[in-house]
Amino acid sequence: MATEADPQQLHVDTFLVASGRPQRTAGSAVNVGVELTSTYAAEGAVSYARSGNPTWDAFEEALGGLEGGLALVHASGMGAISAALSLLPRGGTVVAPDTTYNGTGDLLLDHEQAGGTVRRVHATDTAGFLTALEGAHLLWLESPTNPLMDVTELDVVLARARELGVPSVVDNTLSTPLLCRPLSLGADVVVHSVTKYLSGHSDVVLGATVVPDTERGRALGARLRRHRTLHGAVAGPMEVFLALRGLRTLSVRFERASATAAELARRLEAHDAVERVRYPGAGAILSIDVQGGLEAAERVCAATRLWLHSTSLGGVESQLERRRRHPSESEQVPVNLLRLSVGIEHVDDLWADLDQALRTV
Repeated sequence: MATEADPQQLHVDTFLVASGRPQRTAGSAVNVGVELTSTYAAEGAVSYARSGNPTWDAFEEALGGLEGGLALVHASGMGAISAALSLLPRGGTVVAPDTTYNGTGDLLLDHEQAGGTVRRVHATDTAGFLTALEGAHLLWLESPTNPLMDVTELDVVLARARELGVPSVVDNTLSTPLLCRPLSLGADVVVHSVTKYLSGHSDVVLGATVVPDTERGRALGARLRRHRTLHGAVAGPMEVFLALRGLRTLSVRFERASATAAELARRLEAHDAVERVRYPGAGAILSIDVQGGLEAAERVCAATRLWLHSTSLGGVESQLERRRRHPSESEQVPVNLLRLSVGIEHVDDLWADLDQALRTV
């Protein structure tokens, strides 16, 4: 895949539009095509589609440039998370926040049940992370955490991990590379659920990992690629094509949704039905604790007409969910917590719907 887009020379808005394009020649297509094949003629760079696909190449080029590294697309966010956790040796010690995305939490629990160790630290406890890293084999971070929206001092914790030689992974799904580029802070691997903001239209299931373009990073990338190939968590080319199309508008979507989220957080702080607003000060996700407990939170979810009660996030449509309805959600997540994924609708329409729902409390 060839492109003239250079992330070092272009504003991010422009790079998102220009990256991962075919070479410009007379009569050439503007967009990369969807390569629908399972196998290739012998003696080429790729022999079988489980190892590579030109549609993947275009998306990986764009996301890698955006994060400042080398990207791999996976069949799902959990596929990417599983690949990243495969860097943890069997029986090894991983340091992680005490609340994470619940899919990650389930895999960490599996690791413990198989004889490994998980040192859990509160996401805001920087000193606790620095202590827990001694003798660890992997560091796993989210910033902010999902769904409590706690923020970790990534630069400090990642710097200590690098000093100790502990490989580090940061799930950057909620922040996106528009708010945070963990590789520039010293992370070894970045994980994304591409399903969410990068794709942005709730129509694909994909994941991605990104590593630095360094000797160490390329070595880790080779291990991630091998895991993807051998475990079979490979992406369909049509889904990747749609994700690349969605990536083109990430900047405008995220800017609009983030501005709306900030305004909603301001209004919710003053709402009588809201016990607590959990908002890190940027981004398009916030959580609220509803007055009145579990039943009140359920009534709010049932009463919205514009907000969609659903389990995902990062789409153009606004979504809310009571996270503790999932049995695997951490008990540290309050039963009355609602996670709000703000879309691109008008802020006053979103507020009117949320306000009338909260008045059922």
